[in-house]
Amino acid sequence: MKITVCIGSSCHIKGSRQVVEQLQYLIAQHKIGDKAELGGTFCMGKCQQGVCVTVDDTFYSVTPETVTEFFEEQILAKV
Repeated sequence: MKITVCIGSSCHIKGSRQVVEQLQYLIAQHKIGDKAELGGTFCMGKCQQGVCVTVDDTFYSVTPETVTEFFEEQILAKV
């Protein structure tokens, strides 16, 4: 599973650093680093939709407040 978080300026302002840090922590906590690859990219072209995240090419809008719920529903449930 490939998880990509936008680290461009608009998403950075909306909390992409916190989203990346929380995803790193959750992946380590659940010991799924061998199944979930976390990476970063610059602008995904959907700047108005919050922190842009893709999981295997499916787009999601995530905030630091919703990242745990996103992780449980879209990542943990699928590994």
